[in-house]
Amino acid sequence: MLKLSHAKTVGMATALALVLTLSACGASEEVATTETASSGEGATQYPLTIENCGEEVTFDQAPQRVVSLDQGTTEILLSLGLEDKMVGTASWTDPVLPELESANEKVKRLSDNAPTYEVVLDTDPDFITASFGRHYKAEGGVATRERFAETNINSFLSATDCEGSMSINGGGTRTKPLTVDKVYEDIETLAKIFDVQDRGDKLITELKTEVASAQDRIGKAGDGKTVAYWFADTKTPYFAGGLGNAAIYSDNSGLKNVYADVKDDWPAGTWEGLVEKNPDILVLGDLSRNRLPGDKLADKKEFLASDPLTKNVKAVEDKAYIPMHGAELNPSIRFADGLNKIADYLEKK
Repeated sequence: MLKLSHAKTVGMATALALVLTLSACGASEEVATTETASSGEGATQYPLTIENCGEEVTFDQAPQRVVSLDQGTTEILLSLGLEDKMVGTASWTDPVLPELESANEKVKRLSDNAPTYEVVLDTDPDFITASFGRHYKAEGGVATRERFAETNINSFLSATDCEGSMSINGGGTRTKPLTVDKVYEDIETLAKIFDVQDRGDKLITELKTEVASAQDRIGKAGDGKTVAYWFADTKTPYFAGGLGNAAIYSDNSGLKNVYADVKDDWPAGTWEGLVEKNPDILVLGDLSRNRLPGDKLADKKEFLASDPLTKNVKAVEDKAYIPMHGAELNPSIRFADGLNKIADYLEKK
């Protein structure tokens, strides 16, 4: 599926102009050359074809105009130093990582939530990235990957949202636990697409170092303790199931998710169910957005303490809370930060 993207068309036009200039100047004259924006480390050989969640995607060169539809892929791209290739971001739950603030300021935010197809197209992108397959759904999404391909726009879906060709947030259900290797795979793949493999290797090494440090601090302190991860909504609470991002935290901390038998990533639960499971610890989503009741950490704590059902849960009585940003509760490079928050909590106990 060889594609002639907008960026490649521009590159061809530039090359043609250079040839004409050389012809006009004559062979004896020096012609100034500048490094192109597409230059990288020289490790990736183009055309590059990758298999991505059941799709075969071919890149004639490193993308030049990228729209990231989720905070997860946005922070990977920014961490790889690719802000100059980004023309738009969307779907934010939290402020960007502090160390990425300066880079992020250079990229236009298209929407706090999912943008429309028209808004994305207005940026003239040649590459779309997403953490969640819901953006690629025909109904309720931004646009299908096929629709983007029709206009020579390549697309990418995070490996954390895929089992083979099935998208979890696109309507599928996990059959096996998510592992941190899927996060590393995203970094490796994007680094290869943009020909910045050394930067990708460095980022993975930094994350692995953070995880190892957190694991050392946790030791056996998490063993035998139970936990529930509450993302949002006081009316119909969404708790993490056992096969999604919570599985990464369980594998690396020893904490047992009381909803480990539930396959959905974020199933709608009940307060009666939480009372019955009575976890030792509650991980509470601390979201900067204000879309659902209970998005904010303070609202969560107030509800838990005042509700006649939840105030008797062991974790509520003990105020055994671990606040996490939404980006830390979703599969992303933030899992290392989330694991360190678990370590901070357990060290105090």
